[in-house]
Amino acid sequence: MTPVSDIIRRRFSCRSYENKPLDDDLLRTFRQAVEAPEPGLFGNAPRFVLLEMNELPREAWKKLGTYGVIKNARLYLAGMIRPAPMATCDYGYCKEKLILEATRLGLNTCWLGGTFAISAFGRAAGMRRDELLPTVSPVGYTAGHPRLAERILRGFAGSDHRLPWPELFFRGNASTPLAPEEAGPYAEALENVRLAPSASNKQPWRIIYDPNQKNFLFYLSRAIGYKHLRDVSLQEIDMGIALCHYDLTVKALGIAGSWHQDDAAPKIKSWEYTATWQAI
Repeated sequence: MTPVSDIIRRRFSCRSYENKPLDDDLLRTFRQAVEAPEPGLFGNAPRFVLLEMNELPREAWKKLGTYGVIKNARLYLAGMIRPAPMATCDYGYCKEKLILEATRLGLNTCWLGGTFAISAFGRAAGMRRDELLPTVSPVGYTAGHPRLAERILRGFAGSDHRLPWPELFFRGNASTPLAPEEAGPYAEALENVRLAPSASNKQPWRIIYDPNQKNFLFYLSRAIGYKHLRDVSLQEIDMGIALCHYDLTVKALGIAGSWHQDDAAPKIKSWEYTATWQAI
């Protein structure tokens, strides 16, 4: 079994794909994961659908709105969620698990939150009246060489850069940076959070470690301009992705713990409390 940290490091945002279908066994395996209902940490269960481009009329392709952004993708993962408390966070958590499963299988993906035609994808995915479709993701084999447009987009999105530990992780309060050596057995999980994808690579998560209580408090630091897009907060999805990376890593390391929301969590200016992970 491939270690989850290796899978996280292998994943990247791919926009250029080989123009060929997936191997039948590979597609079957991934489809089973997509169609297996699974709730997120807060009980919301997104619904995911695989859309094969060869099942759509060619004129429908042009309405999907990904031309110039994604090249040669023949398969898309669309995810839908009903509005509810913490639903957007659960959406990010559940979809990132599928993204990492695709990576484990040797496939490539890319999160798309603002560069697709939601109405066209919604019709193709059978979106219901009470659902939102926040993102879609192409799935396939990466092309041999990234196009110039992809290199420009990766640079614009900051895809090859990540904020350092002192700007993301803290010890005891929101002003004391946490060094990797101070994180002990949790350092790998935090590093995997640091490597998580996010909209325009803003990395909106902030985490405070309390070594006495052995817990981690996750906060959202919103960036201006990303509060809402298409009735959905992309940065709340980003938080779900971060929670997914942390959760999968501590479980893989055999570190026992549980998630909860604490009404008494410290209030921090410009940060929004999301959840607490407590070591058992």
